[in-house]
Amino acid sequence: MLQAAGVGVGDEVIVPAYGDAEAAEAVVRAGAAPVFADIDPDTYCIDPTSVAEQVGERTAAVVAVHRFGQRADVVRLRELGRRRGLLVLEQGESMKPHGDVAQRRAHAAYLSGRLSGVRTPVGHEQHTYQQYVVRVPGNGRPDRDAFARVLRGKGVGCQVPVKTPVHRLPEFRCDAVLPETERAADETLALPLDAGMSRRQLQRVVSACNALGGLLQPAF
Repeated sequence: MLQAAGVGVGDEVIVPAYGDAEAAEAVVRAGAAPVFADIDPDTYCIDPTSVAEQVGERTAAVVAVHRFGQRADVVRLRELGRRRGLLVLEQGESMKPHGDVAQRRAHAAYLSGRLSGVRTPVGHEQHTYQQYVVRVPGNGRPDRDAFARVLRGKGVGCQVPVKTPVHRLPEFRCDAVLPETERAADETLALPLDAGMSRRQLQRVVSACNALGGLLQPAF
């Protein structure tokens, strides 16, 4: 897609560092260089303000990755693209059938209304909850990982959605300062949420998480 749009050697393409390396790898395959921007802490998608700060003379494009069922702010990115002459591309999860999305949203509302030991997702109107990602309070990665171990020990499947931001991987390592990306990588945890889950299964997730609420406090 980048090559077809004329992006190649000597160009830079702005991509998010929070997520997998797919976007950055596509940039490299096109012969261009990836430049990493920070994310919006609520949507986990690339932040247009951070993108604007990264635009330079060699910048040719921006890749907006829709994450976890949240949509990037493509309107602001396209406005920036028009002003600066940048190509804006989108990448992300495909939409599930309407009924599946409706059920996911209903399950997400149930969890968000009852969880007290974690920070629940910001429920934007278009959120399809491909993953239900929360933040674990406390001291970042050590407490998040401990929280996850306890949940798994209680039979609640959960996973760390992004273990290492792309700008920290050996093949892309750089000195980019991306505080929201780093914070999200340290705090986020994907709890189980599937359209086919029963109310009892959802309540099991709530009980396991809430039993840990208040045990993990920030250090002062």
